[in-house]
Amino acid sequence: MICRQWRGWTSPTNAAAYERLVREQVIPDIEARHIPGFRHIDLMRRDLGDEVEFQTLMWFDDLDCVRAFMGENYSASHVPAVAQAVLSRFDAHAVHFDVLDRRQQPG
Repeated sequence: MICRQWRGWTSPTNAAAYERLVREQVIPDIEARHIPGFRHIDLMRRDLGDEVEFQTLMWFDDLDCVRAFMGENYSASHVPAVAQAVLSRFDAHAVHFDVLDRRQQPG
């Protein structure tokens, strides 16, 4: 399994708009592609005072599945223009981790 990690930052003023955009448009657009081997996506938020950091973790079966999502330049960020408009900065490239141990917990 592969975990794709990406981060973006915005102002506290734009944070709610960015979160809404990702939850209502960006993620549903990705899900609508029915990418083989794409398992799920996590969206996280952290308040840093003068800015707000967002992080996404996308879970794929393997790197071929990530390539199905992004193409051969699979480390490039996937940030639609409408999302870029409310971000102050963002990672130009995502990073990919081999998931060595991921355990579901009971209950």
